[in-house]
Parts: sequence; C-alpha cells; structure tokens
Amino acid sequence: MAEIVAMKRTASDVKVQSSLDNGVLRLVLANPPANALSIEVMAALHSHLDSARNDAEVRVIVLAASGKVFCAGHDLKEMTAHRSDADRGRAFFELTMTRCAALMQAIVRHPKPVIAEVDGLATAAGLQLVASCDLAIASDQATFCTPGVNIGLFCSTPMVALSRNVSRKQAMEMLLTGETIDATSARDFGLVNRVVPREYLNHIVGKYTQTIVSKSPLTLKTGKEAFYAQAGMGLEEAYDYTARVMVENMMASDAEEGIGAFIEKREPHWKGE
Repeated sequence: MAEIVAMKRTASDVKVQSSLDNGVLRLVLANPPANALSIEVMAALHSHLDSARNDAEVRVIVLAASGKVFCAGHDLKEMTAHRSDADRGRAFFELTMTRCAALMQAIVRHPKPVIAEVDGLATAAGLQLVASCDLAIASDQATFCTPGVNIGLFCSTPMVALSRNVSRKQAMEMLLTGETIDATSARDFGLVNRVVPREYLNHIVGKYTQTIVSKSPLTLKTGKEAFYAQAGMGLEEAYDYTARVMVENMMASDAEEGIGAFIEKREPHWKGE
C-alpha cells in the first residue's frame, strides 16, 4: 500500500496530493476543475520537489492531475483580482512569473527523473509544466495549447519550455495561432513521448517508472544533470564536458558494480555511490 506523505489536511484543502509507493513519488494536482497554477499550488509543488531531492526512498517523480483538465495554466481569476492593487497588480504578476520560473527550473534541475502523466487539457503554463518534465506520457484524450494570444497575453514563459521540446516552426505555430492540438500531434511535435488509450495510461506510466527505479540513482542523477547542461553548449565544449562526466561516472562504485554485473551475467546491486 502506498505511503501517504501529504500533509494531514482534509481532502478539500489539499491542492497537491502526494503518495510514495515502491520508489515512485506521485504528485497529483487536485484543484479541479482547472487545476490552475495558483501561488499556493506552485508553492506546494515546489515544496514537494524540494523534499524529494535528498529523500533516498524517492527514485522517480510522477506529475498527474485529477479531473478532466490536467492544468489550465495560471489562475487568471487570482491574477485579475490584483488589478485593484495600488500598482495595478504588477508586484503580484512579477511574483507569479518568478515563482513559476523557479518551479519549472526545479523540475529540470531535480536529481530525480520527473514524468508527466497527462490526461485532459494542458494549456499555457500547464503545457509549460508538461514540457519541463523529463518524460511525458499522454492519454489519447489529452490536448495541448498555448492560447495566450487569444486573450491578448502571449505565452512568453511557456514558450521557453515549449521551444526546447519542439521545432521552432511547430512552437511558433502553437504560439501564434493559440489553437489546440491533439495528443497524436503533440507526440509528432516531440512534446510527449507516447500516446496511449486512457484506460492504460496509469499502467504504462507505471512500467516506465519501474524500469527507471531499477537503475542506479547516482547514474540517473549524473545523466540528467549532464543532459541539460550539454544541451546549451557548443559541440566541442559539450564533448569536453561529457567526457569529464563519463570519467567521474566510471570512478563511481555503481559503475564498477554495474559493469561487473554485466560481465558476470548477474543483477547489479546499486549503492547509489
């Protein structure tokens, strides 16, 4: 049975539900119908991610949602309410964007792999959340869009994550038209890894998580950090950097154990060091 690690509050108060089972930390947006990224929700997600960084029991993180919408992006009602502030909401808008940027970077820089399990609509900052994850598995009912242009607000911050996942032409198509794409198009664009029937979504995500859980946690941490670091480098710099990473990785106990297990045709026993 999963160990519930969320704070002890009534279900109606828990905007992000958390459970840990067999190395998989499952974080579920539970603020339907929109599952919007309010200041409170972003803080809760960030807090769970921070707690998981050095928790040896957490090997993989899954981001999911309850209800028909995965995430509708920022809480526009919350933001609009602050237009009555003396500064017409500028300070709150800055706070919202700063918190959102920090959350997305926390996912990318997290030492544990993060998988988005997407069922329903992921729009604006909700799409940004999906694009920031290391992997994304979508149901055949999932849809995606960056519709800010339709309401006079270009999706500039979601654009950062989107443009690092899909080609420039495809990113601009989504950003300029604001139109919704289906899960198959999202897969073809490179926004998600796989599209599966809704009834199999949780099962397929579970297969991914257990495959990843079986790997050395040190190796996963090393590889994820190196992947994002080299992506922003030139070719020569990237090879110099990753060569150094490979050497340090080879010196690790887990690499010695893994290579030995391969040669000896046995299962490795990871120490995470």
